[in-house]
Amino acid sequence: MIKTIGVIGAGQMGNGIAHVCALAGYEVVLQDINTVQLDKALETIGGNMNRQVARGKITEAEKAKALSLIRTSNDVRAFAETDFIVEAATENEGLKKKIFADLCPVLKPSALLATNTSSISVTRLASSTDRPEKFMGMHFMNPVPVMALVELIRGIATDEDTFKQVRELTVRLGKQPANSEDFPAFIVNRILLPMINEAIYTLYEGVGSVEAIDTAMRLGANHPMGPLQLADFIGLDTCLSIMQVLYEGLADSKYRPCPLLVKYVEAGWLGRKTNRGFYDYRGEHPTPTR
Repeated sequence: MIKTIGVIGAGQMGNGIAHVCALAGYEVVLQDINTVQLDKALETIGGNMNRQVARGKITEAEKAKALSLIRTSNDVRAFAETDFIVEAATENEGLKKKIFADLCPVLKPSALLATNTSSISVTRLASSTDRPEKFMGMHFMNPVPVMALVELIRGIATDEDTFKQVRELTVRLGKQPANSEDFPAFIVNRILLPMINEAIYTLYEGVGSVEAIDTAMRLGANHPMGPLQLADFIGLDTCLSIMQVLYEGLADSKYRPCPLLVKYVEAGWLGRKTNRGFYDYRGEHPTPTR
């Protein structure tokens, strides 16, 4: 039975996962090698919970209880007694495998593992651990406290008990599980990222401006935000990583990352997190960069 949850990585996804786990009553250990990032994560979680209180989603007492359940550490040994650990590090296969190699020796034998990868093979990541049968994908959507969906992905070795426990956890977190096979980018990003990539090609080829493309998709397809605005929100480096996984994993030229996406990532224009992407966020209001 899962009572304590570890979260690896205190970035946007990690702090969101810690947030919803604590609100559901779980003890949470949030780990990151960067102490400053841990402090920032706690500040973000507190701010997001304040907004939930202001909107009547939770009470002050519930917020206080949830915050008291979160502790932070920059040492993987803090996970020694946790029942379930979800990795939410950068979308880089080599980094994730190293994290699991360092993590497994400190865990108790019964501990379950999950990865929040948005595109990488769960089976390959599981093979880098000492417990592939207790490992699976648990892909949360961003922002985690708001988005209802969690994709659940079994690796080839994932056993039925692990899947059942993680599915039950997903429901207890107030999320809707959707099962996906272990194919590159799973369901959501297999559909979403090629659309974003095509929007970037549309910009690259001069078919429309940033503003025209996003306006067309908001008003013409009733999307809540345009695809280029969404790319900035996701992070252009993450978009590129997912497109590369699709291109390499499915060997189909339709998944080739747009050269403009590659150029922006090389320039360090990664979207909102660097204040510049398809929009410039350094002023009072975002303005298109092209």
